[in-house]
Amino acid sequence: MKIRMGKFDPETGTVPVSFSEGDNRHTRPVRAVLTDGEYDASATRLRAEEVGAGVVHKWSLGLLGPEPTPETAPE
Repeated sequence: MKIRMGKFDPETGTVPVSFSEGDNRHTRPVRAVLTDGEYDASATRLRAEEVGAGVVHKWSLGLLGPEPTPETAPE
C-alpha cells in the first residue's frame, strides 16, 4: 500500500493522509504525534501506517471502496 502524507496542520493537530492500493484510495486526517509539544513526523508516519492497516482491513471487508476521481465525482 502507498501512503502519502500532507502537511501538519497545527490548528487541527492532524495531517491529511492518502492511502492507495490498486484502484482503492482513501483519504482522511490522521491525528499527529507531538513529542514535547512539537510535531514528530517519524512517529506520525508510524501512526499513519497503523491507520493504513485498518484501511486495508476495511477494504477487504468491503466497507471502503474506491473514491471517485474528480472527473467522475457527482456534482
